[in-house]
Formats: sequence, C-alpha cells, structure tokens
Amino acid sequence: MEYMNARKLSIHLHLLVGMLTKGTITAFMIATGLSLLPAMAKAQGRPDSAARMAQMKATEEDHRNMMEQLHIDSVRRGADGNNPNSPFAANYDEAKANPYPELPDPLALKDGKKVTSAKGWWQQRRPEILEDFDREIYGRVPKNTPGVKWEVVSTTSEKNGDFPVTVKKLVGHVDNSSYPAISVDIQLTLTTPANVTGPVPVIMEFGFVFPPGFRFPPPAAGDSARRATAQPAPPPSPSWQQQVLAKGWGYAILLPTSYQADNGAGLTQGIIGLMNKGQRRKPDDWGTLRAWAWGASRALDYFGTDKSVDAKKVGIEGHSRFGKATVVTMAYDQRFAIAFISSSGEGGAKLHRRNYGETVENLTGSGEYHWMAGNFLKYGGPLHWNDLPVDSHELLALCAPRPIFVSGGQKGDSWVDSHGMFMAAAAAGPVYRLLGKKDMGTTVYPPVETPLTDGELAYRQHSAGHTPVPNWPTFIKFAGRYL
Repeated sequence: MEYMNARKLSIHLHLLVGMLTKGTITAFMIATGLSLLPAMAKAQGRPDSAARMAQMKATEEDHRNMMEQLHIDSVRRGADGNNPNSPFAANYDEAKANPYPELPDPLALKDGKKVTSAKGWWQQRRPEILEDFDREIYGRVPKNTPGVKWEVVSTTSEKNGDFPVTVKKLVGHVDNSSYPAISVDIQLTLTTPANVTGPVPVIMEFGFVFPPGFRFPPPAAGDSARRATAQPAPPPSPSWQQQVLAKGWGYAILLPTSYQADNGAGLTQGIIGLMNKGQRRKPDDWGTLRAWAWGASRALDYFGTDKSVDAKKVGIEGHSRFGKATVVTMAYDQRFAIAFISSSGEGGAKLHRRNYGETVENLTGSGEYHWMAGNFLKYGGPLHWNDLPVDSHELLALCAPRPIFVSGGQKGDSWVDSHGMFMAAAAAGPVYRLLGKKDMGTTVYPPVETPLTDGELAYRQHSAGHTPVPNWPTFIKFAGRYL
C-alpha cells in the first residue's frame, strides 16, 4: 500500500509539472513539490532529497548509456524557455525560425519517384515513412507485446452536471509471464450516457489526476505575462466531458503513466521494461510516446468488447506531452476515428526543422529523451535537424485519410510553436488530397481564433495559454461531422 501511494504521488508530480511551462515550474515546486515529495519519500522510507536524487541519477545513467551505445560524447544544449537573456534563449523571431525551409516530400519515394495513386501511398510510400519513424524518431514496438486482460473494477450510476451517466473503472492487467519481476496495469475509466441505448461514440483522453485539494500556484515573482498565462485555465462550464455528453457520446480517461513512467529512470520498468526484462533499451527500441500509444490501442481493444461503445467511432485527445502521444497514436493505429491534437509541440505536430520555442535538442537532453527512440539523440549531436529523414508533416500524413484537429494557444503557448504545427498540417495536405480528402484549403497562417475546419485536416489557434479548453467546442463541432 505504501508503495502504491508513493507511486501515485510520483505520477501526480510528473503530470502536474508537465502541464506547466518551464517558467512556472519553480513556483510549482515551491507551492506543491515540496509538499508532495516528503510524503512520497516517507512512503518509500527515504528522505525526499534521496528519492529525487535516486531518480535523477538513474535517468542520467540511462541517458549516458544510450549515448555510449550511439558513440556520442555529448548533445547540444536545448533552448532556454525561461531566460530571454540567456545565450541559449528560445527563439521567437519568425524571421529566424526556418533555417531549413525545404521539407521532405511526403509523396516522394526513396528512389526519387513520386506516388500518384492511393495504392502507391498505401503499398509503397507509407511503409517507407513508417520505417523511418520507427528507426529514428519514436522507436519500434516489439512484435511479441503481451496480451492485456481487462477487469471491470466497479460500475456506478452517477451524474455529471445534469447528465446521468454510467461509470466503469477498469484495470488492464498486462501478461507478465515472460518476466514476473515487473507488473504492469493500465488504468482506464469509461463514462457513457445512462439514458442512451445502444453503442455510442467515445472520446478518450490521455489524462491525469490531481491530488485532493490541489490548487495551481500563483505566478512566480518576476514571471513574464507570457509565462504566467501559460497555466491551465480553470474548468469551463460546461466542461468538455459535459459537452461530449450533450452530443450523446461517452468519454474515457486513460492514465498513461500507469503503464509507463514519464522519466528516463522508468525505462527499465513499465511496459518497456517488461519487454526488455528489466534491461536498458537499444537505440531503435520504442520510447515512452510509443508506449503510451500502445496502451491507447489496448484500451481500444477493450472498447471493441463493450456493448456500450461504438468501437468504430472512438476519438483520441491529449494536450502537451499527451498531445504528442495523441498524434503518435493516431498515426500508428488506423482504427481510431478522429484526433484532437492539442499543443503537442516538438516531438508532436511541430516541424523538427523549425527554430521556434522548443527544439530537437530539448528532446535529446536527459529531461525528455525517454519520449523518443534512442536513435533520436543523434540529431541533437553530432547530426542536425536537416539530417532527419522525415519530419512531422509526414507524421500527420500517416493519419490520413481520417480527420485530425491540430490546435494550440497564443499567450503563454509560444513554446509549442503553433505556426510550426500549422505548417506541418499544411505540408501534409498533398497526402490527404491524394486519398480524396480535403486539406485546410490554405498554406497562409490564419489569424488567431480562425477555425480551418472545412476539410479532414483542421486547425485552430485560440487566444489563451497552454490549455485545450478554448478549442473543445470547435473540435466537438468538427467531430460531429464524423461521429
């Protein structure tokens, strides 16, 4: 029990810190981290500093091990999103944002020829793109991933606002017979309208759980308005869940850190550690984003067995690092019907070749490398962004012909580069058109809060900060055409 309490506290800490911009992390740690960590450390029987240092040390050792496997001495330092006077300050000047304006052609084969038919896309070009993403960007999922046995822990009748609902709490027990030393359970909650008969569409969110009584801290002294406004907005009325229920749909919350931790120290645990029998990754092994996507696919497997869910009409949504996981999920699992990709930034929908906000080097450092394949570290040193065989517009193209909604904020959300995500969506357009679908209809960056939702490729930048909240109504209206 003490171990589980510590694990939950650790999950809360990672997720909550991930929701804040780097400029508010210090305030967050002061206001909440120092209150959570002693409780976590107490449950583990260690001082709080020892708990933190142990995780940091394990992460650094794993990062260094991967660099040794790649024969890399160092990686370049990432952009500094906190200090505009730093020599490594993040760039927010559009004139300097595109050092590599030529993107890989999503329709050009390795031999230089271009595919001109849907058959050519599915049989030739798409497999080439997938191979590059597998090997260099997100890593390969093992072919022998274990089965998952779903257990319905509880079923209750509740109300969400004015909507009567049925809530199922589920645990997916991953078969660990190949290595019993590591146990993996997937946490999932499914909520469906109680007054609707027959299967319903479901929107599943990569979610998180706040500790009881949690409040976001006030902006730290000296924080700029850009960073201060990056804190998540207060819950709207109605909430996104209530907006979904008003359509007659259900919703689900998947806790990705229940089956793969959000740090490098956790790579020898969770589903990645289970598959490697507790050993370290090889350079082309999957990273955390692919692992989180794997868990989403296992939840979709369950939905196919639940008579209350229309498994052919399941959408996936995530914000920030979970926005990255959302686009990866949509690209690799063609069974998902639609995706809401919120503020995914670098490693998600943002172009890798863009110098704006977060850059490749931020993802190759020890704080975020675990999201990616080990091979990705090469592009933070000695290789560079333009050496990447693919870019994020091709990740979006892998979602075709299904509808995707790419979104970001403005004030406080510059780090994720909304313009770079728009450019990626525009550059994915040729694939959507080849498959008989509509793209955004423009390559000109639109004004803030201008929805581009006439085609299967959709985009909107809202005027608030690092939050998906303002774009939920637009997404739900967009999704209504398909669900």
